[in-house]
Amino acid sequence: MPSGTTEIASDVARRLRLRTQGLWRPDGGTGSPEPAPVDVVRRMVALQGQDLPAVLRAIAIRSRPGTTVEDVRAAFDAGDLVRGWTQRGTLFATTPGDLAALVSLTAERVTQQGRRTREAEGLDDALVDRVEALTREALAAPGNVSGITRAAMLDLWQQAGVPVEGQRGYHLIVSLALRGVLHWGPFAGAQQLMVATPRSGSGDAPTEQPGAALRRIARSYFTSRGPATVDDLAWWLGLPKTPVRAAVSALREAEPDTLVEVIVDGTAMLVGREPDPRCLGGGSAAGLSSWLTEPCGVVLVPGFDEMVLGYQDRGLIADAEAMRTVVPFTNGIFRPAVLLDGRLIGTWRRAPKPDQAPFELVPGIRTPARTAVDAAVTAWHLG
Repeated sequence: MPSGTTEIASDVARRLRLRTQGLWRPDGGTGSPEPAPVDVVRRMVALQGQDLPAVLRAIAIRSRPGTTVEDVRAAFDAGDLVRGWTQRGTLFATTPGDLAALVSLTAERVTQQGRRTREAEGLDDALVDRVEALTREALAAPGNVSGITRAAMLDLWQQAGVPVEGQRGYHLIVSLALRGVLHWGPFAGAQQLMVATPRSGSGDAPTEQPGAALRRIARSYFTSRGPATVDDLAWWLGLPKTPVRAAVSALREAEPDTLVEVIVDGTAMLVGREPDPRCLGGGSAAGLSSWLTEPCGVVLVPGFDEMVLGYQDRGLIADAEAMRTVVPFTNGIFRPAVLLDGRLIGTWRRAPKPDQAPFELVPGIRTPARTAVDAAVTAWHLG
């Protein structure tokens, strides 16, 4: 694609987004690097992870063919992947290095936003300081270096006279995570263990300047989620728009060939250029359209997937009626989604009960699409 701005149709933009998200390989993967789970997460920086089974599957479907949920769990067990409260007060799966980078950018803001809630629960700074000391000591104990369960940690705090009833325990865990004390690491059965987060500046957690970290993360965001707007990035990070816009401008000035601007339905968006031929690569506008002119069929994603949640404005992939099928209530629960040629058309169920339909589509979806969705649900191999 030549420098400057190129106008692309919305259906092309949706296919391009599927490709940068790692959800569509029009060449079948031939000649393309086949990423391991850690490669997927490193490229995307972080994936929404408050639903643990869902994020394991979100990583697996973007990894090399044949990747299983157990393969993704193994990356957590090896310490290559972690989960933490990296942005917007929400859990994300990420790498240890990006955990430190994201927390350095977002922790102060998220901590301030949660101050009133903690005060209402009787969790003042002095108490959090005390709990931090208890927790650092516990996680450093020889018997806990591989991790400690949530229940065991709450029991330890309670024995020390710390109130953990109701949501207090949860708020304390989040507060410590934002302080860089702990994160979720390896598995013990179906649950993850809390482990110590290396202190910033240590050999295990080298310091990255915040400005450099923000520019690097911006580059990765548009490479792995583009086309997207700068405001999408600011929302995804949970940061004010002004510093994010400044960081993107600085990135484009310093590395003018890194990001490409496209116009989609009158909106300026950015997409990253990278060597991976599954993504934008170094092709021309004509080359770009050659693999994006044909529909790309049905793609299934788990709940809370970045294809749906990775953007502030979801209008490119879904109208209001379709979004109501995926988020039918006000509890913030995002169901697994069905995408047809990059457009959200309904929800599906990973393991339906005998009396449940395997999917629910918005009205008006024609029979051929329903047949394709049924085949995709039947072929789903990740449990």
